[in-house]
Amino acid sequence: MTWDTDIVIAGGGLNGPALALALAQGGFRVTVVDARPAPDRAEAGFDGRAYALAIASVRLLTAIGVWGAVRDKAQPILEIKASDGRAGEGAAPFFLHFDAAEIEEGPMGHMLEDRLLYAAFLQAMQSNPAVTLLSGETVVAQDAGPSGVSVTLRSGRVLTAGLLVGCDGRGSGVATRAGIKRVGWGYGQTALVTAVQHEKEHGGIAQQFFMPSGPLAILPLKGGHHSSIVWSEAADVAETIQALPDEDYLRALQPRFGDFLGEISLAGERFTYPLSLSLAESFIAPRVALVGDAAHGVHPIAGQGLNLGLRDVAALAEVLILARRRGEEPGSPVPLEEYQRWRRFDATVLALGMDTVNRVFSTDNPILRLGRDLGMGIVSAVPGLRRGFMRQAAGLTGDLPKLLTGRAI
Repeated sequence: MTWDTDIVIAGGGLNGPALALALAQGGFRVTVVDARPAPDRAEAGFDGRAYALAIASVRLLTAIGVWGAVRDKAQPILEIKASDGRAGEGAAPFFLHFDAAEIEEGPMGHMLEDRLLYAAFLQAMQSNPAVTLLSGETVVAQDAGPSGVSVTLRSGRVLTAGLLVGCDGRGSGVATRAGIKRVGWGYGQTALVTAVQHEKEHGGIAQQFFMPSGPLAILPLKGGHHSSIVWSEAADVAETIQALPDEDYLRALQPRFGDFLGEISLAGERFTYPLSLSLAESFIAPRVALVGDAAHGVHPIAGQGLNLGLRDVAALAEVLILARRRGEEPGSPVPLEEYQRWRRFDATVLALGMDTVNRVFSTDNPILRLGRDLGMGIVSAVPGLRRGFMRQAAGLTGDLPKLLTGRAI
């Protein structure tokens, strides 16, 4: 068939551009529809929002030609420390400690600011003739048929393609219009996200402090004296804290943060995100595939949201490129079913696992506290268990697509 483009990707956040570049390497013409004007994100100043990129995700970014542009701006994660406790009381005696020196692959991951990663994606898309970026546009209608899919944009423009990929988040319009239902629930928690500047150097150590109201992640940023904060609280408490002036906000954060990095001050904008679990009942429909949060919105407790989406990217790109080499259309049922088999079970298990961890740790029940503290102590004390958890967190286990191993498809 003759289409305007082979594949339309609805959503230009991070998964969408990554998928576009991976598919372009396989010979596809790809159009990315991004609701936000590109300069708004590419030219944004520091705001503290950042991602923990696992080793496997870094390998994918390397394989699609993006990592070289951001490598020197990323902070290697050299250690991870996770502990239980209450605000103002310090950590429990038993805790998890992962050291990157224990695995041969090097740092377990890297912290990278959202704005820097997006700018690298934008530059790569603009320099790739197989990728067309339509900024300030959204998909408002779609019609899948035997010969392709027709996609209508808000401007009235209509595109025809072989496949429509929804990278448009938890409230995915692509999924809704395709008749894909979702299951999930809210946690009654809200994430407060900001950045702090601190007196002492973080040493490349990522900290996760589990409190009854929700976890606090302190994630190291490049330069040694800034960290990104993801702080979960009960929704009503978070709303009250977010409304405070900066001085009072910092006063609320301080007892939870502690003094291990010396004096702290706010260094970024302040954001809030309601926390919930959201799983699509299917990752595919006729001429449609879902990727990232459009397929699975998870709790940020382990910082795996983007890594999980990039696993989708790697799997979908691989099945579509191999299908193309067999002479199949990108929207044909065989590669889409293969993608679903590859990703749905893994994504669902990981999402439910993070849900369980959040429920177990977001309580002050003394029996559960004793059990989880002993559990962390045992894992930290047994080298085999410890390395197994580290490799899993780094994205090095399971049936990995080629891009996650750094190989071209």
